[in-house]
Amino acid sequence: MTLRVLRVPFAPLRLNLLVALRLTFAASMSLFHAIMLAIIEGLTEFLPVSSTGHMIIYSSLAGISGDEFTKLYTVDIQFGCILSVLVLYYRRFLRDTRTREDMAWYNALPDGIRRLLGPISGQLDFYLKLFVAFLPAAVIGFLLNDFIDSLLENVVVVAISLVLGGIVLIFIDRLIEKNVTRDYDITFPEALKVGFFQCIAMIPGVSRSAATIIGGMTQGLTRQQAAEFSFFLAVPTMAAASGYKLLKTYKLLQPADFQTLAIGNAIAFVVGLLAIRGFVGFLNKYGFKVFGYYRIIVGLAILGLVAAGVKIDIL
Repeated sequence: MTLRVLRVPFAPLRLNLLVALRLTFAASMSLFHAIMLAIIEGLTEFLPVSSTGHMIIYSSLAGISGDEFTKLYTVDIQFGCILSVLVLYYRRFLRDTRTREDMAWYNALPDGIRRLLGPISGQLDFYLKLFVAFLPAAVIGFLLNDFIDSLLENVVVVAISLVLGGIVLIFIDRLIEKNVTRDYDITFPEALKVGFFQCIAMIPGVSRSAATIIGGMTQGLTRQQAAEFSFFLAVPTMAAASGYKLLKTYKLLQPADFQTLAIGNAIAFVVGLLAIRGFVGFLNKYGFKVFGYYRIIVGLAILGLVAAGVKIDIL
């Protein structure tokens, strides 16, 4: 899309660059494409297949330009996915019922502090572990964001990450015992290690879900525990990314853009609910192999588009 800055003889009527940007925002993407991208986001965000890779393929085939609103939209519809996790697992976020005997940090506190924290100790334990797991990505992302963007955000890296990640998923069930039984929650050291696994997903195409689920399984979590902790960790991680992007660009948005974002988030929420419900059962029954083969196909499809000379933008 070409940006034109209009100039007229009267200074009060001149349109500056900011206004011109605003005028292009609302018309940058059709409602149909917005709906399709929201469906893709809801379906792929929590699956170990890389939502970024799927966004790239669809946007390229549909001829969607990688303009600023499209980039904002593909990040901020993650709010809908966040809400789907909060709704499905509201008990974990609002009223955790774990016994205090399982929380070593709580039992090490003085009696007075334990009495004070008693009613909220289970929730505090849950949120502290999420914070510990979120911290590595927050720090590394803040310090190296521009470096990562400049070196890694290209479609070939996305495609290669998809293929290599697919190969890992094909063999992960053989490398990690799949019939693990465990009746206790993730520990703080394990949460921190999962957080470092999440940092690998800063490479486009790796998949945050794949990295954190595999990270959880390497720490002895069951498939279901690893998948659910990945869902929980998505809440602060995606909220930070979406909030930061919105904070940087909200002044450029027009009312029509907010309507598009609202529709996209609503669709991502509904589709995300269905995807999460189906994924855990599928994972327990079939493992990762299907997702591995699928990732390889998607990665090769992107490389095929590049080889065919299709212009592809990172969203």
